[in-house]
Amino acid sequence: MVWATTVNGQQLHFHLTGINNQNFIMRDEETGSWWQQVTGAAILGPLKGARLQPILQDELTLATWRQEQPDGRVLRPDPRIQQAGLYESADWETRMQSVRVATTDTDKTTKQRTLVAGLDINGAAQAYPMDLLSAQSPINDSVGGTPVLLVVDSDRRSVRAFERTIDGRAVEFFLQADATPLRLTDAATGSVWDFTGHAMSGPLVGRQLKQLPILNDYWFDWHSYHPNTTLYNAGAH
Repeated sequence: MVWATTVNGQQLHFHLTGINNQNFIMRDEETGSWWQQVTGAAILGPLKGARLQPILQDELTLATWRQEQPDGRVLRPDPRIQQAGLYESADWETRMQSVRVATTDTDKTTKQRTLVAGLDINGAAQAYPMDLLSAQSPINDSVGGTPVLLVVDSDRRSVRAFERTIDGRAVEFFLQADATPLRLTDAATGSVWDFTGHAMSGPLVGRQLKQLPILNDYWFDWHSYHPNTTLYNAGAH
């Protein structure tokens, strides 16, 4: 997730100050306030109650990103940290699997560390298990009264969500079989769309679907901050 760092006209600078239930707690240098990573909310200090403004961002594999941004630049890891072995990314997830977490989900039918893609629209939250999303992509659904489209790229890991309304009408999308790179076709006009939500050909060529913020998260964490969330089931709309 990405947050704007300006609050009430003041630019803040953040660093990690702690971890709460595997969720980062950040501290700003200017006021000493503490901020929750997943919500962007100040939970302690002079700015308690304030919220950082989210910036639309993607969580993509490097292959998908390079395909879309061939001239893009990649941030180089700090060699001092690499040499010291302070962060071994290869086994990070394995280490985290053994750490116990608290959960607000009393149902317990969904494993705490199930990976989900979460949408929060108009106060309504819904989580999509990643394995189900990958198997059923694209998913035409509705959240908070908004028709939505969720798409997993050909790498089976990169996920995007869009508002599937065109000229005030909800439109369904289908996957073009064996298309490389990924291509979608809308049922209304037969136009062909790519993974960025851009119409490549057909009557709607040049049109762009509105991209929606989506969060890839563990179920326990998503549920903790969205206690009224629903969980997508196969075939449910």
